[in-house]
Amino acid sequence: MKKIWLVGLVLANALLFSYFQWSSSWLNDPSKLQALPALHAEKITIVSAPQAAVAIAKVVPSSPPAASASCWEWSDFSGRDLQDANAALANLKLGNKLSLRPIEYNSGFWVYIPPLKDKAAVAQKVAQLKARGVEEYFVVQEAGEWLHAISLGVFKSEDKAQKYLATLKELGVNSAKTGERASKLKATIFVFKQVDEALVEQLKTLQKEFASSELKSVECR
Repeated sequence: MKKIWLVGLVLANALLFSYFQWSSSWLNDPSKLQALPALHAEKITIVSAPQAAVAIAKVVPSSPPAASASCWEWSDFSGRDLQDANAALANLKLGNKLSLRPIEYNSGFWVYIPPLKDKAAVAQKVAQLKARGVEEYFVVQEAGEWLHAISLGVFKSEDKAQKYLATLKELGVNSAKTGERASKLKATIFVFKQVDEALVEQLKTLQKEFASSELKSVECR
């Protein structure tokens, strides 16, 4: 055991001696010293921690800000408008960014043509509507006070019903009226999640084709 310890000590001294010999020869060689860049003490500046942080921030590039994403809702849709909006959105291929939420109102407002005398009068009025470009309508066929009335659209607010009525008047549908609809009104809301600014602009353009609809930003859930 003592012999092993003695051999180890001799080897350690030999290594230490070699190190000092190498260091001395390296420092005494002018060519090796010239290879090192000159150290100008007068150019060295001691800075505080905040100054150092600012200097590092100027050198290290910051990461680009992440693209903002938002959530939107487009409402309310039913009947032909729902079909047309669905078809338009299908072209955007939104995948899981789009979902549908059904809603139901206890009451609403509708635009309608009052009950007509008989089926012949209904057929004549429907032909007039089609001639004026009105394709969305529903003929009430249930017995009662509204038999042979023609529904032209249902809305959750009177304001939207009045706006649609004004559009029909411009088309020459002068017999149309608005009124409160006591029965429940079912509709659909399109929900968009994590959409970028480019898609928002597309949705705003698309919304203009559905005058009675509302597109708004909502809190992401």
